[in-house]
Amino acid sequence: MRTLLVTGAAGAGRTTVAAATALRAARDGARVLLLTADREAGGLLTGAREAQIPGQRPAAEPAAERSGETPPWTDPVRVETGLWAARLRGAESATESLAVWQERYEDTLELLGATPLAAEELTPLPGSREFAVLRALVALYETGAEGGGVPAAGDSAASGAWDLAVVDMPAAWETLRALALPEQLVRYLRRLLPAERQAARGLRPLLGRLLGAPVPAGRVYEAAARWEHRLEAVREAAEAAGTRVRFVLEATPRGARELRRTRAAYALQGCAVEAVVANRVLPGGSDDAWYATLADEQHRVAKELGAELRDAGARFCVLPHLGPEPKGPVALAVLAEAVAPPGARPAAIDPGDPAEVDDLLADEGVLLYRLPLPGVERGDLTLVRRGDELLVTAAGHRRALPLPAALRRCTITRAGLHEAELHIRFTPDPAVWPQPR
Repeated sequence: MRTLLVTGAAGAGRTTVAAATALRAARDGARVLLLTADREAGGLLTGAREAQIPGQRPAAEPAAERSGETPPWTDPVRVETGLWAARLRGAESATESLAVWQERYEDTLELLGATPLAAEELTPLPGSREFAVLRALVALYETGAEGGGVPAAGDSAASGAWDLAVVDMPAAWETLRALALPEQLVRYLRRLLPAERQAARGLRPLLGRLLGAPVPAGRVYEAAARWEHRLEAVREAAEAAGTRVRFVLEATPRGARELRRTRAAYALQGCAVEAVVANRVLPGGSDDAWYATLADEQHRVAKELGAELRDAGARFCVLPHLGPEPKGPVALAVLAEAVAPPGARPAAIDPGDPAEVDDLLADEGVLLYRLPLPGVERGDLTLVRRGDELLVTAAGHRRALPLPAALRRCTITRAGLHEAELHIRFTPDPAVWPQPR
């Protein structure tokens, strides 16, 4: 199963493009699940007035009737042949989980004199949508790996797994921060609570007396190991070969500049933008001067972006402005015909580890570290080496990249941008580099 993450600029129509992409894939013969946090997505798909995704079961079950974690999305409902839709459970999932936890430990809380929180007191927590997306990615990854079926009873086409999941993501920078979070937290855990320190359990009392400070107990390391395991599962799902990103923008000069910065940041994180969609492009040929100027600007930006993206191996498509907000299968079908079908990840980009190392020792005496950063500008790029890591910041996004073993025994002699790649030249350090006998 493949997963397509649809993100982009705020207000550019991400939910509409996600729905059109899912409809296009379903009509091309795939079995598709559309996941969105937008309550009005149901109207997009069916044209119905109700805001909810049609036919979904209300999420107002008593907490006492549930156990364990709530699912990351509501029950999928069939929209048409090959297409199901479900709503991501963000804020309500977090509050329901807290309600379940309160009920499970009611006796303990009573002994402690705690006052439980009533359901009407619980408010959505910041970042709950991003965490819901991460939970959904893990569930989709595990479903695809295990060959899970589509839970849509009574549909003969529902046997087997989904072929494609289209996820309506938050805006581009919020999505990037969510995708980068597991890797960052794992790095923090390994630095603050390295696993090898657990070997010193027997010396813990002695170390505590010598240092004059408490030494973390074994249960702290056990909790850290559990968290690391969960975070690695999220990271594996986000960086899976079947996970791709589709970016939505409006064809304006500002939108083009933002796309270039975003692509550089996503490339640094190892996330490939497999397609870019210019949404709401006005038709040309109007006699109105103001309208014609705006349409001409959009067409010029779209032409420039199309050429730039094709050279970089990403696809580009233009969706027409339909006037009123598209509602229902007829209007959505117009966009589905124009949107690019979900495609494969560009072969030149590896998820999670985009850098390559060229051996130039024989010719130039250096090892060349190449990191693709399409769209980055020199002023938006910083590089710091700290121990065995490279701390690279591109367009405001920072990532710690572990150096390959050979480069750890080298020093950086030169670094610079060359044809949308960061080139870093490493010279072997004679003090630690293996010498020929």
